Order: sequence, then C-alpha cells, then structure tokens
Amino acid sequence: MKLQKPSNFSYSKLALATASVLFTVHSYANTLQGRVSDQNNTVYFEGAKVTLKELSRSVSSDRDGSFRLTNLPEGQYTLHVSYLGAPSIERTVKIVKGETLNTTIQLGGRDALLEDIIVVGQRAGLAGALNRQKNALGIKSIVSSDAIGQLPDQNAAEALQRLPGMFIQRDQGEGRFVGIRGIDPSLNNVTINGANVPSPESGVRSVAMDVIPSELVQSLEVSKTVTPDMDASAIGGSIEVKSLSAFDREGRSYSVTAQATNNAQVDKTSPKLSGSFTDIVALSKQYDLGVAAAVSWSQRKFGSHNMETDGGWQLYDIEDTAGEEVSLFGAQEIEQRHYVIKRERLGAALNLDLHSSQLSKYYLRTLFSEFSDDEFRQRNEYKFDKGTLVAGTHTNTSAVFSNAEMDRDTKDRYESQKIMSLVLGGEHQLREWFVEYSVGYSKSSETEPNRIDADFAAEDLMIGYGSLSETPTLSRNEGAHDLSRFELDEIVWENNRTEDEATSFKIDLSKEFVVAGFNSEFKFGVKYSERDKMNDTHATVFDGGFDDALASQFGSASPSYSLGDFGPGLSRAGIAQFVKKNRTQFDINQLDSDIESKGRSYHISEEVLGAYAMLTVDIGQWQVIGGVRYEGTDFSTSGNMVELIKDDTTDTERVDLSRFDAVKDYDHIMPNLTVRYDFTEQLVTRFAYTNTIARPGFSDAAAFQIVETETTLEDDNIEVERKAEVGNPALDPYESHNLDMSIEYYPGNIGVISAGVFYKDIDNFISIEQVQDNGLWEGYKEVVQAVNGGAASLTGLELAYTKNFHNGLMFSANGTFIDADDTLPNQSDIVANIMFGYESNNISTRLSSSYKSKSFMFEENGARVYQDAHMQLDFSAKYYVTEQAQLYFNAVNLTDEPYYAYHGTPDHNYQYESYGRSFELGFTLTSL
Repeated sequence: MKLQKPSNFSYSKLALATASVLFTVHSYANTLQGRVSDQNNTVYFEGAKVTLKELSRSVSSDRDGSFRLTNLPEGQYTLHVSYLGAPSIERTVKIVKGETLNTTIQLGGRDALLEDIIVVGQRAGLAGALNRQKNALGIKSIVSSDAIGQLPDQNAAEALQRLPGMFIQRDQGEGRFVGIRGIDPSLNNVTINGANVPSPESGVRSVAMDVIPSELVQSLEVSKTVTPDMDASAIGGSIEVKSLSAFDREGRSYSVTAQATNNAQVDKTSPKLSGSFTDIVALSKQYDLGVAAAVSWSQRKFGSHNMETDGGWQLYDIEDTAGEEVSLFGAQEIEQRHYVIKRERLGAALNLDLHSSQLSKYYLRTLFSEFSDDEFRQRNEYKFDKGTLVAGTHTNTSAVFSNAEMDRDTKDRYESQKIMSLVLGGEHQLREWFVEYSVGYSKSSETEPNRIDADFAAEDLMIGYGSLSETPTLSRNEGAHDLSRFELDEIVWENNRTEDEATSFKIDLSKEFVVAGFNSEFKFGVKYSERDKMNDTHATVFDGGFDDALASQFGSASPSYSLGDFGPGLSRAGIAQFVKKNRTQFDINQLDSDIESKGRSYHISEEVLGAYAMLTVDIGQWQVIGGVRYEGTDFSTSGNMVELIKDDTTDTERVDLSRFDAVKDYDHIMPNLTVRYDFTEQLVTRFAYTNTIARPGFSDAAAFQIVETETTLEDDNIEVERKAEVGNPALDPYESHNLDMSIEYYPGNIGVISAGVFYKDIDNFISIEQVQDNGLWEGYKEVVQAVNGGAASLTGLELAYTKNFHNGLMFSANGTFIDADDTLPNQSDIVANIMFGYESNNISTRLSSSYKSKSFMFEENGARVYQDAHMQLDFSAKYYVTEQAQLYFNAVNLTDEPYYAYHGTPDHNYQYESYGRSFELGFTLTSL
C-alpha cells in the first residue's frame, strides 16, 4: 500500500470534524454515573470496580474517580463497589426511564487508620496501582505518583525498574531506556498522555525516559499485552506516561519540594526544586474547569571513572625486538577515561480539563522538558599495536612494548535535548455511542553546538599492560606522563542538530449492547500519524596549522582517578580558548570533514494509518475480547552516498558525493484475542494472543553510504580494496506472535501474588552484519549493514509477590526468568527486584534492590561482548513532620555498583565504569 500525505485530510477538515463533535447535543438517558472518593471528598480513586449485580454490568472508575453505565433497563438494582484496601460497599439504586442517576461512593468508612491507608503514604500508591492492574482487560503493571515519590528515582525510567519484568539501560549510572521482559527497549512503544512522543536522539525511535522528571508524572502504566485499540508497535509492550490532572483531587492542592544531592565520587552537592498546583473552577452550573501545573528543575554534578579496551582482546601480529613477527593474544589499545559531568533538567506541564455535568470531557495536555548534558572527558589511549614487543607471548597475560604510541585527548561537549508535546482531545456520550478523539503534536530536538575534540599524540614510549581483570593494570615510563612529548595532532569541531516532529489524529467509537443475553461492547477507530526526522551533522576536521602546540601548554592538575595512575590533566578552558582564537588559521582536512558531515546526515519521513475493530463479551465469569488491527506504513528517506577514493599510484585523494533516496511501503493485519476468567473476586486469570511489530531504528534504515576505495601498487600489481558502512532502507519491521497467560491472587488488605508465562516468536530480526558476500557487493572486502536476520524466540516466567501487613511492614519481590535465543541483543535471562519497607503514621522507609543478569550486546573480532550482571541497592526514609510536611533522605547505589562489559570471558575488559554513591536530603510541603 502506498500512502500519500493526506493534503485533503488537512487541518481545516480536522478542525471541522472536531468542532462537529464538540457542539453535538449530548442526549442520553437510563444512565448511572458518579464518582468514587474518600470520606472527605478530597481524593478520588481510579480502578475501583463498580458493578450492577443483577445485570452483571461492570466498569472501572477513571483517574478522576468517575464511572458511567449507560443504556440500562428500568428497575431497581444492587450497586457493588470494590477497592483493594477498603471494605466493599453495596447500595440500592433505581434506574428510571429517560433519566440519569448521579451518585457518590465514599470509601474508607469512619476508621481513621483505614482512611489514612487509602489516602496517603506508600500504601495509597500501591492500592491504587493494584486496583487498576486487577481490573484491567490485559496484563498490566502500574506505578502511581505516590509510589514514585517513595524511592530515589530521578526520572520516569528509574521509577519503572521496580515493576515485575522491567529493567533499565543506564547512561553514566542513570536510568535512560526501559526494557520489558528482557526485550530490548527499542522494541517497546512509549506514549505520553496517549500520544507518541518523538525521540530527540538521532538513531532511535523511542524517547529516552530520563528527560521526563518523575515529579511531572501522575502514573506510569505498562501494558505487557496489547488490545486492538492500541498501537501495534509493541513487541516488548507499551508504556504510557500520564501527567497530573486537577480532577485527580478535589479543589485546590499544591506541593513544593526542595532537595540537595551529594555525589561521593566527585564530592559535589547539587540542587533540585519542584512544585505542583491544581485547582477546579466552576465556570457555570454545567461546566467545571480543572487547571493543573507542575514544574521541576534539577542540577546534578557528578563524574565517572572508566577503563575500556578498544576492539576487545584478540590474536594480532606484531614485531618483536629482533624484527620477527609474532602473534600476541592481547589488547591493541586500552583506554583510561575520566568524565566530569553536569546535567540539568527543566520540566513543566500545564494541563486543562473541562468537565460537564453530563460527564462530557475536554482536555489539553502539555509537556515541556529540557535536558542538558555538559561533559568534559579526558582520555589516555595506550596503543600497543603501534610498538615493538619487548616482553610477552601469545599465552601471556601481560606485555611490554617499546617505540609505542600514546594519545591524550579531550572531548568538550554540551548537549541539549528538548521535548514539547501537546494533546487536545475529548470524550462524549452521543446517545448510544461513546466517542473519544484526540489531536497530538510533538517535537523533539537535540543540539550539540561547538563541540571540540582535541587529540595530542606521542611516539617512542615504553608502555605495557599487566594481568587481566575488570580493570587491567597499565605500565609506562616517565615519558608517558611528560606532556611536552605530546603534540597536538587533530581537532574536530562539530555543530550537530537532530529534529523529530510528529503529528497524529485518532478517533474511537464504542457502543454497549446485549447479545444472546450477554453484555457486550463493540469498539472501532482509526488513527493517522506522520513523523519527520532529520539528522544534520556539521563536522570540521583540522589536521595541521597548530604551530607545534604541545599538551604542556594546556596542562592541569592530575584528575582524581580511582582505577590507576592517570597522570597530568588537560585544561578544558585552555583548549577551548586556543581553538576559538586560532581556528581560522588551522588546516582543514576537507575530505574527512565531508565524510563525517555528509555521510552522517539524513532525513526520514514516515506515515502510518491504523484502523481496528474489537468486540468485548462478558459471559458470566468470562470476559472475551477479540479483534483485528490494520497498520499501513509509508516510509521514505534521503541522504548521501559518500566515497573516499585514495589512489597511491597517482598520489591523489578525493571524495565523491551523490544523492541517495529510497522508499518502502508495508502493511500488517494483526489479529488479537484476550480472555479473562475470574474464579472469584480475588482470583483472576488471563490469556492473550497478540500479533505485534517494531519498525526498524532510524540509524539502521536511513539512506546513507560511506565507502572507502584504496588503490595500491604491490609487486607491480595494482590492487583495489573497498570497504563500506551503509544504511538499509529496505529493512522489514520485526514481527512477533505472542502468547501470554497469567494468574493473580489478591488476598486481604493490600497485596498480590501473581505468576505468568509468556512466549514470543520474533521474525525479521535485525542485526548488524558483514554482508560483502551476499551477492550485492562484489569487489568489496568489507561491508557493514543492518539486515533482517531470521527468527528468534523467547519463553519466560514472571513471578511477583507484594504484601502490606497490618503492623506496618511491607514486602515485595518479583522475578522474571527467560529462556531466549542467544542472538537477541540486550536480553537478560533474569530480571528481579526485592523491597523491604515499614510505614507508620510518622515514618516511611524502604530498602530496595534491582538485579539484571548478564546480556549479550554484540559481536566484535570473533568474540561476543556481554554486559555483566548488575545489582543496585537503594535506601529511602521519610519522616512526616506534620500531615503536610515531610523530611526525606535517600541513598542511591549503596554498594557503588559499576557498569562492566567484557569481551568473550569476564576477565577480558571491554568497558568498566564507576559512578560512586549519591545521597539526597529533601523537604516536601503539600496541601493534604
């Protein structure tokens, strides 16, 4: 199917269609509607199950506590309301023809202790999340804003890692991307307030969730199985971020938080401030306007100490002191890296909700987030393959080299990411049909202005490495720490920008009816979305004209480095000033500049049209949901083919540039079945068959080719060698057939015991391969490209137990155990969490641990690279000075757990990085 950009389906028609819905007369009767609140009508409960027992009609309350049952027969019925953590309530209601009955359900009774449990504290957040999980159609895990605030989670990613089956990928020790059930994060779907938010980063689809401050989040909802009315791009699952609404609480509310954080590794203290405000204003007898605003600002100063092995450990050839070539199993290059980082986050949300007395709702959701990363990295590169072997053999674990080379380089980078999201929508009851619609616009960007990479090189050094370990021992003579021996060799100056813009419109219609005596609902809808992504790289490579500048001109104190002797440092300000003052005098390497700039720049446009139909039927204790979803994708990309041509026979070099354009269209029709059976009100089972997809990553599917052709003369023979790195716009999306089964038991008080099994059969798996032998690249020695690599399967078991005891103790544990093909990247066999806590009227504490087993990353030089197992321990404590004021203390990464990746076996370092412990002290003031 070839999708055309719907110019006729323009914003004028969109506005006309929306306006016609907005001003339609809402006429419906024989309706029961109301809200579920606490005894004081100050807190409303989402996820309460509201049932008319005689009709077996049930509905779950929305986030503002509201519920609605329409098209009811006349008569008198028993209304039953259940909510974990509170006694069930029953009352008699009478439905009169042509009328709407309004009612308010107040949970909690007059027991003060019970009232506290369901309104405030950790128990409140857990109770709300478990009620929503229990009454969901599919398999879900949920974390509420109350629970987010109970642990030292800096962003939405870190808050999600506590849920069953969830794990995070970290950047500089901080949670960034979120994976579900061991599946790579790129195969999940992330929405904010129901809209897909584009990624500010150049190569990925999913938004890095560390740009969303946890203070802006009302709840995080993970759907591990999808229904036909959800986007199908969710092989791992779908994550929905919901920001706050004024109707989450009654009347006016506010909160203010101030925090100081100290990082032990750099001994720096960083500030954090956040606040929120909500209010409901009566515009008339019919309409109430809810206003919710939140803002969060934080600054985090920290650093990391790192050792890496470039290319891993392998057998390579090198000369010894006698000039003989010998084979040595070892590292060609080992790096010491020292980072000094300052990160800032500014997040703001303004949400407007307009509710009518007839439960028609209109909303505007806005989110703005700005994330900046100011980084200065110093690196020492020990280049052993550039020297002469003095000591060491192919069986040895240490070696010494003379006449070797070493580089000292710096990276001075400031990176800013911005996300802006607007979602306008509404919902109405139009006689027998319930209509929901929304229009969304999002824009993300990443800028990297005036980046400076400076490289200083020295030769004829005596350097070596010692025993193998997570952090190899390095040895050197005094010359390696003499900055006057290091001459400025190259400077790369960059100005890079990425933009990602997305627009969407969707409408859903549903109707409840009775068929063969069973309560049923038919729902259908359409969604159109378009996305434009641009990656614009501007790099200038300078390779001369430095006036014999030496590293000693920019010397500074040796940085604090816990992994060995780093030697003298280099001045960030001194190098930046030197470049700014002399850049116009530097020699430009135009060939390398063109390759970096043109080869990495591209544009991508993507349009997706989705449509679905689904039927839900309640058959006694059974609930069956069946349906089908269609998604058609129109993908186009443009970039450059860049070829560096070196001819040693004529001593010439040049770069050839040409345009690269490509298109690809594909369609998917995906059936879906979900079955739920309630043995009792406390025991729930679910089964789901789903068919999902994941579109290729942008960096994999972008139109670009970087080719290097070298012509040499060897023994009177002309030899031509060609290598290439290329994108693959012809990639097919991942396709997955998924089976899920679960059982959940909700005992008394607040808690759950659950078990689930899942299976995923994934086709069109994408991996980076050498493809020079596939028949399309004749004459090339090496071609690296993303390709569809066949099939992979995954089977898993998910177990969870959560319990709040009457004496204030709390305990939760979950583990996900996976058996998967070893071709799946970033897939861990075990993901687990455990938490011990205690809560009273004045004190709330938690000790938690998150664990992720090793995972395969990629293959390099004939050996597999793994990320080692990671277990992090965190502690939090909160003291309620008054009901409105809380003092808290958090300790993050108590055991100073590093990041470690290895090449082949655990004693072969690939990357080791430590971040240190962090300690947080804060104060929160709320209106409740």
